[in-house]
Amino acid sequence: MSTPPLTDEPEEWPVTSSTDLHRDDWVMALRADHVQRPGHTDKEPFRRLVLEHPGAVIILAVDDEDRVLCLRQYRHAAQRRFVELPAGLCDVEGEDPLEVARRELVEEAALEAGEWTRLTSAYSSPGISDEQMHFFLARDLRAADRGDFVLEHEEADMETFWVPFEELRAAVLDGRIGDAPVILAVLMAHARGLVTPG
Repeated sequence: MSTPPLTDEPEEWPVTSSTDLHRDDWVMALRADHVQRPGHTDKEPFRRLVLEHPGAVIILAVDDEDRVLCLRQYRHAAQRRFVELPAGLCDVEGEDPLEVARRELVEEAALEAGEWTRLTSAYSSPGISDEQMHFFLARDLRAADRGDFVLEHEEADMETFWVPFEELRAAVLDGRIGDAPVILAVLMAHARGLVTPG
């Protein structure tokens, strides 16, 4: 028995019908697709919900002392205040995720970075969403002016603070932090030797 390739591959199954369950002028929508398994036209199509999402960027911003800029932000869907990293939506069609990351770091953290490293890209929940998250390590940080950008809603209540990387990694490993993007960013940066505990 041959082993399949150890890589994700593009594939598209036939959709016999698609219905918008919600779509408005925001960047996300929910639809119901009826999907047919290839080569099984004698079987009834099955229903799958799809949350359309433009994608997101997550920034692990690390200063010269190997401290990470963290945020504490309320998330209504989970009814929880999470320790997070600066992040944002790829809501300008065709914009390079790195440019989104640069903009989001200024808007959320009032910081610019002189050095950027792509950590990875990952799908957040491919069973229901097409959201792809793009992770970046930002170094050589300096203060930046937000310009006319104003924090609103949950962001207006957001706290920012600096945490030594080793403390953040320990909090990830012992389960005190449950935000998947933080976990992935910290573990990827450590596994690749880009940030190491002191």
